[in-house]
Amino acid sequence: MTAASHPSSEDLAPQVIDLWPEGVPGLKPDAGPERIVEETRLANIHCPNLTYYPAPFARANGTGIIICPGGAYLRLSMENEGAAIARWLNSLGIAAFVLKSRLVEYGQPAPLQDVLRALRTVRSSAASFGVRADRIGLIGFSAGGHLAASAATLHESPEGKTGAAIDAVRARPDFTLLIYPVITMEPPFAHGVSRESLLGPNPASHLVARWSPEKHVQPDTPPAFIAHAQDDGVVPVENAVQYYLALRQSGVPAELHLYETGGHGFGLRPDAGRAACWVRQAEDWLQAHGLRTKS
Repeated sequence: MTAASHPSSEDLAPQVIDLWPEGVPGLKPDAGPERIVEETRLANIHCPNLTYYPAPFARANGTGIIICPGGAYLRLSMENEGAAIARWLNSLGIAAFVLKSRLVEYGQPAPLQDVLRALRTVRSSAASFGVRADRIGLIGFSAGGHLAASAATLHESPEGKTGAAIDAVRARPDFTLLIYPVITMEPPFAHGVSRESLLGPNPASHLVARWSPEKHVQPDTPPAFIAHAQDDGVVPVENAVQYYLALRQSGVPAELHLYETGGHGFGLRPDAGRAACWVRQAEDWLQAHGLRTKS
């Protein structure tokens, strides 16, 4: 389907939206079926889509958030950093959209094309989804945080367009939430697996710089909420710090929360120690930015 009916209290079933009805750009001729790995993670993605979770009609406030699950651009954590996040956002009155984007089989710019097409798709049919065109944001986890930050900083880039008419729709997210995000592609703080998935084993220096979002922050980069645990043994906390500092230098509103413990991949788990506080703090940040107030 290309658009969804207005959400109601009787019609809350998730709905799948094809992102490329005209055909996936650069679709691999030998594309095989998707695979479920590690119980709830999805790999080998060739046909990107959005799963739309309408907010309960009585509670809907006009905000929509596209969710970018993590997985090192090798797979997508579709439950812990996808469906579970959608249910939490719905409880806040926010319409949620879980993004299934292309991964290592394509590398950049395919993931950027997918997330920007997702933003354009939601914005172009905002009224149908029960959201406002100026209240559409992204939340990204781990490598999904890199994808969200890439969209925030490269939303007008030629790599993110395919020549379709919908390219004319604004693709800038209005805000971002980045949870234990991969950001830089540069050593010593790059997450090596994500970088190799996106850019190959020995990427040229200009590609490393191009796909390091902290290098492309501008004054019009959207506001960000960032959360990361200092004992993260997968993605160094310096990723979050570098992006925050780049935002601060450009005068972009940003809030950074660092926790002593929590590790990586905690999502909504209540056993994440101090890092579990990010949920309440994110709710407060959304409230402070007027994103939980009915439009």
